[in-house]
Amino acid sequence: MERDQAINLSSRYIVYGYIAGFLSTLTFHQLALWLLWATGIAPFGPYNMAPTHPWGIPFVFSLALWGGVWGIILTLIQSRLSRGVSYWVTLFLFGGVVPSLVALLIVAPLKGRPVGGGWHALLLLTVFLINGTWGLGTGVFLRSLLRISFMHKGHPEECAPGVRC
Repeated sequence: MERDQAINLSSRYIVYGYIAGFLSTLTFHQLALWLLWATGIAPFGPYNMAPTHPWGIPFVFSLALWGGVWGIILTLIQSRLSRGVSYWVTLFLFGGVVPSLVALLIVAPLKGRPVGGGWHALLLLTVFLINGTWGLGTGVFLRSLLRISFMHKGHPEECAPGVRC
């Protein structure tokens, strides 16, 4: 019985992590991109609707789908993070560094673009800041989803096991 509950809870964390990462991409990530673009820092604008290869999904939704995958990864490590301000700093740094390195060093060359985006300072700053903001947003959505879920189960004063509240 306890094993079934643990599996159910783990499955819920994975689903919530995906949802949190997906939603954070469409909100926090794109809002940060808009702010950087509006101030002339970002070399490209938010909500890019250009179709992606091979299925023609608008770029921003393809990005959100991958944001969900990264959200699962962030969810799996977030219970090991310390509480308070350092929790949020770590979420920002995880988002700003890990997905950014993958995008710049692996994905870009696979798509025929230069490694590191050509190492242009404003592009690197943009990628770091928007992905860092994504990490914060994922944490906000994840905690909200877990609190709502846990309160719905009749435990309003507690956090879900393994969740930093």
